[in-house]
This record gives sequence, C-alpha cells and structure tokens, in this order.
Amino acid sequence: MNTTFPSGAEIKRVWHVLDAENKVLGRVANKAARLLLGKHKPGWTPFLDVGDHVIVINAAKVRLTGRKEEQKVYRHHSGYPGGLKEETAAKRRQRRPVKMMEDAIAGMLPKSKLGKRIVRKLKVYAGDKHPHQAQKPVATAAVD
Repeated sequence: MNTTFPSGAEIKRVWHVLDAENKVLGRVANKAARLLLGKHKPGWTPFLDVGDHVIVINAAKVRLTGRKEEQKVYRHHSGYPGGLKEETAAKRRQRRPVKMMEDAIAGMLPKSKLGKRIVRKLKVYAGDKHPHQAQKPVATAAVD
C-alpha cells in the first residue's frame, strides 16, 4: 500500500473567522493554531502546509484567566547589553492588543521555515471588522 501526499492543487483552503470576544487567550490560540496547521483535516501531514487561513476578530477583548493581566510579562531583548524590554499583559493589551494574540498563536506553531510560512495565513484584528469578505470566510466556534 502506498502513502499519498497532497500536492498544491489538491489542498483545499478554507477561510475561518474566530471571534475572540470574552474567550480565553490560550484556548482561542490553540484553535487557531490547529486550523492553521490543518490538523482538523484527514490529509494532515506534519511536514507540509495543508492548513487553512484564519481570521481572528475582537482580539482586544480576549480574556486572561487568574492574575495574568498583572503578572504575565512579555520580554524582548534587542541584543545589546542592557537591552531587555519587559511589559505586562495589561500594558501589551493597551499598546498592541493584536500582538498579544499573534504571539500566542505563533508560539504554538513550528519554529521552522514551515512555521513562518504557516503564520502568514493568520490575520488578527482588534475590532469586529475585517477586510476579507471576498474570501467568503466561515464562522467557526473559537472554543469547542
């Protein structure tokens, strides 16, 4: 018996819309990552990009559990001595709410060329409007 792998023309990509309003950040990110990877499809292959496109709306209204709003710290280092930048989740939400969702989803994807290619299919918006109506996106439940 031979194993068949999907080629470019055989892969059908669907656009999904996830509404993150009052949903837990990690659960929305997990659902988005699974859709981006294509793990919900029967033809999923770990080394191929077979996933769908994902649009996340209302990213600014996502919920964090516990005391993460004050305690969770996002860190970034510029590479220079003393270049460590830190900010809490509350400040990140105020300054760049979309980045908080993008980082959560990207952290669940492979850290390789394939992961960088997959993350390009992710679109995140702070509000409830998005410019992708022409793609006929399907509303998908953010949390099962």
